[in-house]
Parts: sequence; structure tokens; C-alpha cells
Amino acid sequence: MADTASTVARAVEQAHEHEWAFVLAATARVAADLDLAEDCVQDAYAQALVHWQTQGIPRRPGAWLTTVATRRALEHRRRAAVSQRKLPLLMPDPVDEDEAAAGVFPDDRLRLVFTCCHPALAQEAQVALTLRLVCGLSSPEIAKAFLVKEATMQARITRAKHKISRSRIPYRIPRLADLPERIDGVLDVVHLVYAAGHTAKFGDELIRTDLTRRGLDLARTVHLLLPDSGEATALLGLLVLTQARHAARVDEAGRLVLMRDQDRARWDSTSIDEGLALVRDALAQPPAGRFALMAAIAAVHSEAGQWEDTDWDEILGLYDLLLARWPSPVVALNRAVALSYVDGPEAALDAIDTLAAEPALATYPYLAATRADLLRRTGHNQAAAAAYEEALAFTDNAVEAEFLSTKLDELR
Repeated sequence: MADTASTVARAVEQAHEHEWAFVLAATARVAADLDLAEDCVQDAYAQALVHWQTQGIPRRPGAWLTTVATRRALEHRRRAAVSQRKLPLLMPDPVDEDEAAAGVFPDDRLRLVFTCCHPALAQEAQVALTLRLVCGLSSPEIAKAFLVKEATMQARITRAKHKISRSRIPYRIPRLADLPERIDGVLDVVHLVYAAGHTAKFGDELIRTDLTRRGLDLARTVHLLLPDSGEATALLGLLVLTQARHAARVDEAGRLVLMRDQDRARWDSTSIDEGLALVRDALAQPPAGRFALMAAIAAVHSEAGQWEDTDWDEILGLYDLLLARWPSPVVALNRAVALSYVDGPEAALDAIDTLAAEPALATYPYLAATRADLLRRTGHNQAAAAAYEEALAFTDNAVEAEFLSTKLDELR
């Protein structure tokens, strides 16, 4: 029985959310070319919008999409008469039988992740390409996450694909012996996937649950692959603790609620217990890496029964360590917030002013929003209003924009 256009559209959207990576991973095996695989998968989704209205939504949408995409890839290869020498380009190398029998590679999406995170690629290209191929993010969304122009991001993704093709990078998961040296890029990818969903850069919803779920699932899979990696453990702990606050981040009307105003009874205590245990395990494997320090900061927040109980001295000390380990203007901005609760908002404003010249933060809405809050706390309401207006100009998320507008109206 035929389904309505709106029902089919929702089904295709859900299939994109849940099945994209699996469909692309299977198609890439057949296509032996990432661009061709992506084109075929996109075409399969387009066909689903039409065919499912007349044929009905299949019981297994992912299987239907995979069949259509892989058939199109095979047809393209036959028409193009791809030579035999080019076939190994993205074909998976044989996996050690003992490793396969032990189930150490539970998620075929990791083939895509490790291919995109090959050390021959620059790390920024690794992250961008994986967000595009594994998660199906658009170039504008990825550009927003990286604080770069869309054209710049599109060029970066294109160059990365071409390098994979020219260098004949294999489409496989590294063997266990090679995993430790390849893990840093993968952890960056997983973290940014989750971060892109934790606060959506575009749209009417604060959270993209498809991305947070994918990021968390990938973190669990990587932790399963490398249970002795302190950083993999730390990243999973960080994401679990962050996800534990999910339900309290918006109120019943969908409005943004800052951490200081959240109802902590809505935090998931089971997830907090799991996350704290993971953080303890990670910190027991010194030296503490970037994700271990970030997870430790999240743990301090999670252990506070109320906002006033937050140990800001410890958080500031952890940010000092993090900034030394991983210099970043965003980390420096977050450190300034912690500083405001230790030495006062005036001290934090001085730190914020030094960040104003950072090119990466030129259109970063959280810099202006943080400055606005600090100015408000010091009683400089007119300057705070101007800063809120600046933050609004750089904000594309409707929930965040409404929050900033409300703060602006309160000042006025």
C-alpha cells in the first residue's frame, strides 16, 4: 500500500539518521571510490523519496538503500570499464582471523572512520571527511563546526578524497597492533561528531540527537576496541557525563537552560555514575591527556549537587593544565568563565579582551555571549546589550537566538 509523501519523507529522514554510515560503508566496498560511493548513496535516498510512495516503505529501509546504492555503483563501474588495477583502492585488506573471531571489530562504520583518519591526511581533513562520510553532515554544517567558510571546508573535503584516491589508502580497520598510533585522529572525530550534535549550529532544535547518539555509539565502539587506552576511556567518560545532563538543558517549552539554572534532579544519575567510573579509570593511566582533563572538568561539574557547590578552583586548575597541554582559543575562553567564579568577572573580562584578536573567534557567538554575561554581572548593562546583539548576529540556532534575545530584552 502506498504511503503519503510526508510519511515517506519522515522515513527517509530517519533512514538518513540511522542508516547513512552503514549504507555508505557497504557501497564504498563495491564502488572502490569515495566520490562514486557518496553519489550512489545520495541517489538511493533520492529514489526512496519517489519509490516508497508507490511501493510502500520497506521493512528494512537500510537494506533497500544499500541494494539500490551498490547496484548503481556496480553499473557505473561496468560502464566505466574500471581496470582491475584500480579495484584494490578501497577494498578492505584481510582481517586477522583470530581478531575477527574475537569480535574486536563490532562496527563496520569504523572502516570508514579509519580510512578517513589515515595519517597521510591532515588531522583537520580527517575530522571533516569523517563528519561528511560517516555522519552525512553537509558542508555548511561542518564549516560551522570548524569556524571556517563553506567554500574552504568543501575544498578541504575534496582534497582529502583526492589524496585517498591518489595514495591508494586502503579501506580497512587497522590491525590491533597498529591501532594505538591511529587512535588520536579517531578520538578527535568522535568528539566533534558528538559536539556538533550537542549544540546544533543550525535549525530550530538545540540538540541533534542523531549526532549525539552517533558520537556516543562511536565512543563506546572505540573504547571496546582499545579498552587499555586512557584517552579512549576518557573520551567515553566525557561524553557519558555530558549526555547525563541532556534532559535538563531545555525546559518544557524547548527553551535553553544554562547549567547554573538546571534542575539537577533531571540529570541521569546512572550515567553520571558510569561516567565518573570511566574518568577514574582514565586518570589512573598517567599522564593525563587532553580528553582526560576535559573529562575531569565534566566530572567536577557532575559531582556538584547544586551550582553553588561547584569547585571552581579545581576547574580553573584543570583548565590551566588543559591549556598547557592543548593550546586553543576556545579552551582559553572556557578558562575565562571559570576564572570569573574564582577571581571575579572583571578578571575574566581582561582575559576575554586578549582573545578578541583571535581569528578563529572572530565570528564565534560564544565569545560575544560570554563577554555579554560578564558585562552584565559587573553592571555594565549598555555594553552587555551591545555584546548580546553581536552574539545574536553570529547565532544560527533558533533556541540559542531566543535565549540571547530574552537576555537582551531583560537588559533593555
